[in-house]
Amino acid sequence: KGSFTDAKMDRVGRFELADGGTIFLDEIGNVPLSLQPKLLRVLQTGDVERVGSSKARHVDVRVVSATNANLQEEVGSGRFREDLLFRLNTIEIHLPPLRERREDIPPLAMHFLRRHVTRYRKQLSGFDAGGMQVMLEHSWPGNIRELDHAIERAVLMALGDQVRAQDLALRASAAGGAAPRLEELTLEEVERLLIQKALSRYEGNVSRAAQALGLSRSALYRRIAAYGL
Repeated sequence: KGSFTDAKMDRVGRFELADGGTIFLDEIGNVPLSLQPKLLRVLQTGDVERVGSSKARHVDVRVVSATNANLQEEVGSGRFREDLLFRLNTIEIHLPPLRERREDIPPLAMHFLRRHVTRYRKQLSGFDAGGMQVMLEHSWPGNIRELDHAIERAVLMALGDQVRAQDLALRASAAGGAAPRLEELTLEEVERLLIQKALSRYEGNVSRAAQALGLSRSALYRRIAAYGL
């Protein structure tokens, strides 16, 4: 409180809030060099100071961090402190990319499907054989986040009671996954895809999307409602 303009109350920092528990530092490789010495001090001493305070507070925190960067290479290039890496790297768990553990794809896909079905109030029981096959063949360069996003999109696009390969719309990859061709889609699927792309292009502006599609606003609204967009 009072340490800078508009600081009207005390605020507990993340490390102090996690005292006696665990703090998760995601994408630790992106921490700026200017902040790394401060983080190293906390890890070495367990002491933190609130902004504007000269009093140190001791915290007992378990630190878990994650990164998709090669920190050894980052150290070699001078973008990450070696002493900070030593402090963080007490126990290292290497998680292989999704393309190297394809047996995890079906259970992860069902987990994301259940979550997005609930969120969007859709009635989908699972994946058909083609949908599951295209997921198993895709290289997933974006790993778990890409899988989650692909299934969310498929839930929005699916017209039947199961997710199909064309609903996933995965781009071609080295592992053999491919996006559906236009001739493989039904007329309704093409129309729905065009409407979705137009809405995305114009950031949800129905008037501009309708004009681009050659439809009236009321006609586009009817289609949006029919397709659940």
